[in-house]
Amino acid sequence: MTSALFTELLKSLSFLSFLLLLGMFLRAKVKLFQNLFLPASVIGGFIGLIIVETNIIPIPSDWVKTYSILPGVFIIPIFAAIPLGMSFGGKKQGAFFMPNILISFGIFMGASMAQSTVGYATNIFFTHVNPNIELYRTFGYELSAGFAGGHGLAAATGKLLEGFGMPYWNISQGIAMTTATVGLIGGMVFGIIFINIAIRNKKTAVLKNASEIPNDIKQGFSKDIEKQKSLGRETFMSSSIETIAFHLAIIFTVCGIAYFVISLVNKTNIIGLKVLPIWTYSMIIMFIVNFIMQKMNLDWMIDSKVKARITGAMSDFAIVSAITSLPLKAVLQYTLPLTVMMTLGFIVTYFIIFNFSKLCFKDYIFERAIISWGAATGVLITGITLLRICDSEYATPALKDFSLGFSLMSLSSLLIVPILNSILATGSTMANMIAAIVATLIYLSIAFLASLKKA
Repeated sequence: MTSALFTELLKSLSFLSFLLLLGMFLRAKVKLFQNLFLPASVIGGFIGLIIVETNIIPIPSDWVKTYSILPGVFIIPIFAAIPLGMSFGGKKQGAFFMPNILISFGIFMGASMAQSTVGYATNIFFTHVNPNIELYRTFGYELSAGFAGGHGLAAATGKLLEGFGMPYWNISQGIAMTTATVGLIGGMVFGIIFINIAIRNKKTAVLKNASEIPNDIKQGFSKDIEKQKSLGRETFMSSSIETIAFHLAIIFTVCGIAYFVISLVNKTNIIGLKVLPIWTYSMIIMFIVNFIMQKMNLDWMIDSKVKARITGAMSDFAIVSAITSLPLKAVLQYTLPLTVMMTLGFIVTYFIIFNFSKLCFKDYIFERAIISWGAATGVLITGITLLRICDSEYATPALKDFSLGFSLMSLSSLLIVPILNSILATGSTMANMIAAIVATLIYLSIAFLASLKKA
């Protein structure tokens, strides 16, 4: 690469940075954005999309191409970092098998797989009723990727399908980003409605009267220095290496190893291994690295807060770049099936989460359901925000149990993802739907059986 290419990359990133700052400013000032709890990356991304589509500010086409590629690049270190700092020893190991955690895990994953079922069913329906729409084979995957996966996984959709040699990867990524955005906004709006209804029906365990959400949560910042949280521990002296640099070095090293491993895998003919995306390999390798570090008593080197801030920053840039480069004209061709798919997605997600929460949990049913609803339609922080509205001090065990169940998802994905990706890469739409139905039943069965054990 030449210095000119790096210079252009820096220029393109500076524009994304400007969009993030603009999004942050608008979130702090515009009541609508505050009430919807829209992240600065989403606001900035849509401003970038408007600029690109209207050409108000001439943006080089090479920048837009770069923006469409960046999410697939950023998602690799984001996924690689997930196992770093996880502890599975001693008491924490047993916690993963507590009934409430398994129930939270089963219901969330069951809802996620049900979303995939809805997506593929929509594809089959419209292909049968109106073949002129010409839906591609994997249309429908984007619902779960955007709803339960959030903007991070939605941004990685293109990279995944591109790796399978599918020419429509860019369109699919755009559709996934659309479902992620609609899911985040709809999940928050409906979630607040559900909370108000639950308060009136006296189904909330902590919040008994409707109260306003603190302004700092709405605005996205706190001026009170005393309330501002620390970014994390400094595990190293800066005279040796900066703590952030150390965390980044481990993450990027694992990414490099993952690329080396996948280059070896590509020389084989083992289908189950070849369909695994690069970020799955990076997660597996990081699990191994993290295990070794714990066995060598080196876990003091890692601070989860520092790691979270690093991956959070990467996610912000991935989201703003993905939305800015969204192929709007191509996505609009799928308006009708996309609308039907997302509408049914909300309905099915609500039905599974709230009904199975009522069936499986014995206490704090609404609080457990609302955090799962937020995470299954937006991102984890959406669920946490909704929970904080009705449980501001986290007095219930909903956050702890769901967070551990959510972490368990990363472990289960190492088993289920190779199977689902194999079908996604080569199977028909019907085969994908059947696989999603089976996975839905398995996960919901886990939740139900865990509830019987608890009883």
